[in-house]
Amino acid sequence: MKFDKIIIVGGGSAGWMTAATLIKTFPNKDITVIESPNVPIVGVGESTLSFIKNWTKYLEIDDKEFLSGTNGIYKLSIKFTDFYKKGEAFHYPFGAVDLKDNNNDMNDWWYKKSFYPETPNSDYADSMFPIMSLVNNDKLFYNENEELPEFNFDKDTAYHFDAVKFGTWLKDNYCLPRGVKHIQEDIHDIKQDENGIVSLNGKHKADLYVDCTGFKALLLDKTLKEPFESLEGMLPNNKAWAVRVPYVDKEKELKPYTNCTALGNGWVWNIPLWDRVGTGYVYSDKYITDEEALKEFKTHLNRKDVDKLEFRNLTMRTGIHKRLFVKNVVGIGLAAGFIEPLESNGLYTVHEFLMYLVKNLQREKISQWDKDNYTFECKKTFRNFAEFVGLHYALSHRDDTKYWRDHMNRQWSENLITLTPKFTHGYLSAAIDRNDDHRFPATGGLHCISAGMNWGPTDRTKLSYHTRMSETEFKNKYKYFIDRLEIRKKEWDKIVENKPSYINFLKENIYYENSTS
Repeated sequence: MKFDKIIIVGGGSAGWMTAATLIKTFPNKDITVIESPNVPIVGVGESTLSFIKNWTKYLEIDDKEFLSGTNGIYKLSIKFTDFYKKGEAFHYPFGAVDLKDNNNDMNDWWYKKSFYPETPNSDYADSMFPIMSLVNNDKLFYNENEELPEFNFDKDTAYHFDAVKFGTWLKDNYCLPRGVKHIQEDIHDIKQDENGIVSLNGKHKADLYVDCTGFKALLLDKTLKEPFESLEGMLPNNKAWAVRVPYVDKEKELKPYTNCTALGNGWVWNIPLWDRVGTGYVYSDKYITDEEALKEFKTHLNRKDVDKLEFRNLTMRTGIHKRLFVKNVVGIGLAAGFIEPLESNGLYTVHEFLMYLVKNLQREKISQWDKDNYTFECKKTFRNFAEFVGLHYALSHRDDTKYWRDHMNRQWSENLITLTPKFTHGYLSAAIDRNDDHRFPATGGLHCISAGMNWGPTDRTKLSYHTRMSETEFKNKYKYFIDRLEIRKKEWDKIVENKPSYINFLKENIYYENSTS
């Protein structure tokens, strides 16, 4: 199967990210985006992970150009409020931990927690990640001289941006100038044969069709009837109220992180942009009605203008199609699958799936192997991340509502074993057999989430051995290393003390406004 002509059905972030990636990789292909003028864009995926930097680099997209065109800002971390217990919060920062001169890697902090149990769980990120000095002090700088250890601005920042404007920016500034065609038209007639799609509306024909039609999955689901594998048993959230709110005090509210706050029947995202805040309540309608959820959300927002805001109610479907490349149709974005918005994974799956797609398409002809390999790679990434999201609920000790009690009582291990990705193996091995040193690597978010939820990602056998020491033995052997954790935090704070404030950094480098440092 050759694919000289490609039609992408659906616009939005997924559609235009697909068009941009394909025209970058295959500049001589005939690529068209057919976008309905009557279907609203979901547009709630305004928060990203640092992995998106690999994609923007591949496309040679300049940060300053697209951020200024999408009301974007830089993101350094994700904060989780009231997830473990009400009244507690912790961060999952980007970047690397500082293990220099540690006695036993990340275990140094767990020795501290063991002997000083009053230490808040949030102190883990503060003690291990130098980037937290930027987060806690509302600072940002390029760190070109590597003053702040283990912080690489280029790799350790992500973005907040307006997803609707991002799709438009890609269309106008990247895709159309490179030759992508754009048709605004509703698809009302789809002809197919044993090889897949033959034509759209009797006139639009291609070798390859990319389904970017959101949850509707017009081609993959509605036309080809590809089965959908639900994740509802692990991730029950299926609804969301979304709203855009103006700043009350931008200087205080513009933060370099996404804040996720657990409520009685789900959680609320808070994503600052340059001109406003995007926020929404993700919940399950098995536990609360839409009207009750909206009332709970408005109470949480606690704004005088709350009744003047425009709230949108969204229906979500968690899961993924059995195959993602069927005949001559490939799924991208919500049309392929969806986890839920926690951990900013919406656009993550888009750009990761796209890189898998071009890897398999670069062979010029598409074989069944290429199609199956695309499905395999995407579903492996998807299931790994789905489990990572599920663990945010599995590790919670909230029991104040039926929603949270059901999470507490669910047989998580059985659910997660059926996925068998690397995250599951690490957790279950660490929790069950203890036959090796099952400390989690100092990369990714796994150890941050578990520490924030007070589940120690260390070999408890070794840790329990150390806790059996007398106080004198402990002080002689470990107090120096524990004290170093406090000293380092002060050193990091000192480094960033005279650096630009976060908002002034954005003014000076993205929006070119007058600022006072």
